[in-house]
Amino acid sequence: MRRNRRVSTRPERVYSDKGVVLRTYKLGESDRIVVLLTEANGKVRAVAKGVRKTKSRFGSRLEPLSHVSVLLYRGRELDVVNQVEPLEPAGPLRNNLDKMTQGIAMLEAVEQLTPDREPVPHIYAMLVGALRELARSGSSLVVAAFYWKLLASEGLAPELFVCVSCGSELEEQQTHYSFDIEQGGIQCRTCRSGRACSAEALHLLRLILGGRLGEALALEESPAGHEVGHLATQAVESHIERRLRAVGMFERHD
Repeated sequence: MRRNRRVSTRPERVYSDKGVVLRTYKLGESDRIVVLLTEANGKVRAVAKGVRKTKSRFGSRLEPLSHVSVLLYRGRELDVVNQVEPLEPAGPLRNNLDKMTQGIAMLEAVEQLTPDREPVPHIYAMLVGALRELARSGSSLVVAAFYWKLLASEGLAPELFVCVSCGSELEEQQTHYSFDIEQGGIQCRTCRSGRACSAEALHLLRLILGGRLGEALALEESPAGHEVGHLATQAVESHIERRLRAVGMFERHD
C-alpha cells in the first residue's frame, strides 16, 4: 500500500519579498540587523552578514529608506539576508537633508505601529507611495498626510464634521476650532478644550482624509500645513504612547 505523503504546514525556509528598510543596528563586529517592512510578510528582522565590511556584497542597499527586493532565509528568531537588489534609487531622499529626515520620521512611525511578521500590504503600499511623493515634491505636508492616513488605516480616523464631544454640527463660518487628541476629532465652540485648530487646517485635514491629497499637496505651504503636521505628530504619539524622535530632526530643519 502506498503511503500518503505528508503535506508540510511549515513556511518555506527561503523566501523572496519586496521591502522598505526601516532601521538598522549593529550586531557584532561586521554584521547588522535590518528591520524591513515587506509586502507579503509584514515587519521582518534579518541579519545582514558582513554588511559593515568595506567590500560587502550588499553595499549601501540595506540602508534606511531603501526600497529593495530581498531573498531571505527564515530563522528561528532572526532571518538572514541572502540577496538584495534595489527596486528604485534612494538618492533623491538620502542626498537631501530635509527629505531624508522627513522620510526617517515616516519609517519610525511605521516601525512603532506595525507588529512583527503580520502582513500589512496596505501600509507597505502607503509607505512606498509616500516616499515616492516625498522624493518628487519634498512637501512637508507629505509626512503629516502619511501619519493621518496611517492612523486611519488603524481605525483611528479623526472626526472632522461634527463635534467629537457633543455631536453637534460644526459652524462652517467659524475661523478657529479645537482639536481634542484624546477624543479624536474637532470640537465646537462650546466644547473646545483641546489644541487650537484653524479653519484652514481643518480644510487641509478634510482634503487629506477625503481622498483629495493631490489638492492638498498642490497648495502653497502655509501655517495651516504646520498645524496639521503638529496635530498629526501628537495623534501618533498619543496612540503609541511614546515620542517620535525623528520628528524633532525634521522640525529643526523645517
